Amino acid sequence: MESHRLRVARGESFDPPNWGVAICPDRSAREGAAHDIYHHPPRQNRDGAKPTIWIVIRTMNLKSLLLSSDERTVRILRRVLSDLEIDLEHCSDADDAIRRITRQRFEAIIVDGANAEDAGAVLRGAKAAPVNKRALGIVLVEAPVGLKGGFEMGAHFVLHKPLAVERAKASFRAVRALMKRERRLQLRVAVQIPVECVGSSRYNAQTIDLCEGGMAIQFAGHVAKESPLRFSLDLPGMDGKLELQGDLAWEGNDDQAGVRFKDATDEDRGILRQWLNSQLSDPEPDDPPVNCRLSDLSLGGCYLTTNSPFPRGTRVILSMKTADLVVRAGGVVLVAHPEFGMGMEFLQSTTEQREQAQRMIKILRASADKSPELQVEPDGLETSSPDDSVDAFQTSATKVPGTEDALVDLFRRKFEVPVETFLQQLRAQRVSMESHSR
Repeated sequence: MESHRLRVARGESFDPPNWGVAICPDRSAREGAAHDIYHHPPRQNRDGAKPTIWIVIRTMNLKSLLLSSDERTVRILRRVLSDLEIDLEHCSDADDAIRRITRQRFEAIIVDGANAEDAGAVLRGAKAAPVNKRALGIVLVEAPVGLKGGFEMGAHFVLHKPLAVERAKASFRAVRALMKRERRLQLRVAVQIPVECVGSSRYNAQTIDLCEGGMAIQFAGHVAKESPLRFSLDLPGMDGKLELQGDLAWEGNDDQAGVRFKDATDEDRGILRQWLNSQLSDPEPDDPPVNCRLSDLSLGGCYLTTNSPFPRGTRVILSMKTADLVVRAGGVVLVAHPEFGMGMEFLQSTTEQREQAQRMIKILRASADKSPELQVEPDGLETSSPDDSVDAFQTSATKVPGTEDALVDLFRRKFEVPVETFLQQLRAQRVSMESHSR
């Protein structure tokens, strides 16, 4: 059978009359770059329904934008990002950078903090642009500016200048893994599947497109105005119904709405991910997990040492292999120290999350003397804003009523202080906790 090739601009909607299934990027994307899309001529089904067409998008390189007038910084980042297969567009002017981020999608926006006003304006512009509102913000700072200055500019991640090739590469390995995970979360499959929506009332709808993080739906008849809702749908080719809870994230024309999934179980997420991957002929593999060691542990979180920490606000999955099983627990990074480590709070807002965290803590405490090796992989960026210095990401991890967690509190309140100061306070807290436990 002959294959035909079409070129469709990223983000443009397309609805040929005889196509039943298509794969397309995030609907908010409005950039000029094109994807190669291949399809086979449709064959009419016996019942007259639209045939299923498999359409494959050839994955493009990750893209980053750099604002800097420092030639040495630009030269080092070109080399580092090229080695990591991340495309780099360079701007020396803030206005030029803002123009680009309104027209093109970038997985990361890197700004030189030498001019704090320009750096902040570009990161704010990225958050205001629908196509780049989830782009990773990275600020490069001199020592006097520090972590606090970088976060005040709107960064998810702060790196210190002057950059060195190997140190920068270690940091950007974690950044790349997160960029890839974010892109996969937003890759949408355009597919029409009946959906039952249940809240205080029942609503019937049909999907417009579907991704790991949510879906766009079109209501049939009565339109839901309540949230959250429980959604039930049958994925083509999969056994059983997929049951997911979600919030209405946006409302479109009359009967359309966007849904953001929440508190999905590992099993449900695995089913959805498996189905989405089955729609791609060659799914992009995730990067290997980051190896790390346990430094400090509490009932609410832990500090891990690694030369490739994930940015603050990254949802992560912590895993540990034992002789009998693999133990996993979810968390959110609350503090990140490039080339040294990161502090994470365990996710405990659902029964499954609490059980996973408690199992992980129990095993880690039992094997503390053996200094177990752990692995961490990114699971996307938390939707809460990193600008909130104390309450950011509060919805992700539920504190056990009537308890205080000094370690997690340190992560939340001291994420902006210099690394040396943070480590001193971490050691002091460790000594205090050990003395109280005797």
